[in-house]
Amino acid sequence: MRIPLKLSAAALALVTLTACGGGGSAAAGSDAKDGSIKIMVGGLDKVIYLPARLTQQLGYFKAEGLDVTLLTEPAGVQATTSLVSGDVQGVVGFYDHTLDLQVKGKQVESVVQLAHAPGEVEVVANKAAGGLTSPKDFKGKKLGVTGLGSSTDFLTKYLAVKNGVATNEFTPVAVGAGQTFISALQQGSIQGGMTTDPTVAQIVNKKLGKVLVDMRTPEGSQRALGGPYPSSSLYMNTDWVNSHKETVQKLANAFVKTLKWMSTHTAEQIAAKMPSDYAQGGKELYAQAIKDTLPMFTKDGVMPADGPATVERVLKAFNPNLKNASVDLKKTYTTEFVKKSG
Repeated sequence: MRIPLKLSAAALALVTLTACGGGGSAAAGSDAKDGSIKIMVGGLDKVIYLPARLTQQLGYFKAEGLDVTLLTEPAGVQATTSLVSGDVQGVVGFYDHTLDLQVKGKQVESVVQLAHAPGEVEVVANKAAGGLTSPKDFKGKKLGVTGLGSSTDFLTKYLAVKNGVATNEFTPVAVGAGQTFISALQQGSIQGGMTTDPTVAQIVNKKLGKVLVDMRTPEGSQRALGGPYPSSSLYMNTDWVNSHKETVQKLANAFVKTLKWMSTHTAEQIAAKMPSDYAQGGKELYAQAIKDTLPMFTKDGVMPADGPATVERVLKAFNPNLKNASVDLKKTYTTEFVKKSG
């Protein structure tokens, strides 16, 4: 697991979406007094990160006086790189990166906890299903992850170790998500892998594979990981948060409004608010993907009390950087802003 020092080539072809028609071109060093913010998302079309685009679609950023530019990277680890290098002010990605970064000397914290379950699914190709019936069968297999050092990589390693398979006994393959993941499964370059909706829904609908481990609900997280696993979050550099509290509060207000809106609307209503090109498998399948994933989201953006400890335990099970390190969990998140959001 390594976080690359330079942005990947994909970062040179970022998909840019602005919340308020004006271009949101503030540099990371900006004091953000004009409300211009750049947020990198570890895959804008992934349902696990849906609140980012939905907040924009609902006009909540604009209502707070913010000009938010949403950028996209295929994997959370690449989004983290953008934050560390100072290209963006925030990331919508997995909370577990805040722990990994802390032991590497970078102080980053979750300011809005969007989810209390991973939303991830381990799938297996139909043609490999006979020899891959549980994580106990990971040995000798090639398993797809979005990127090396990503949260899918983290969770795959944990499932392996928990089930008696050493991390060097299987091969993680970086295949991204969406069509690149599906193609790798079809071509047999991976026997299974970890991905999210809407990719999961498309794989099952096309009868290319089936679900092996489902972590889209708190109950699924409990079974697979032994507790709540806070995942999708808005995380930012702590120094930036402390010096831009007014702006961070506005971001928290916008995201919490979205979470509350999601909790009172159907999957079909949510899907209708999203860009049409996100529903690549069709409107009905996209709505089903959202419905299957909705249980992972919090309603208030607050970190679950025992969530950070679960994440630390999971990471320490396989991550040599964290295994013997002392992590100050209280510095990896804050509830200061979401608790002030009405």
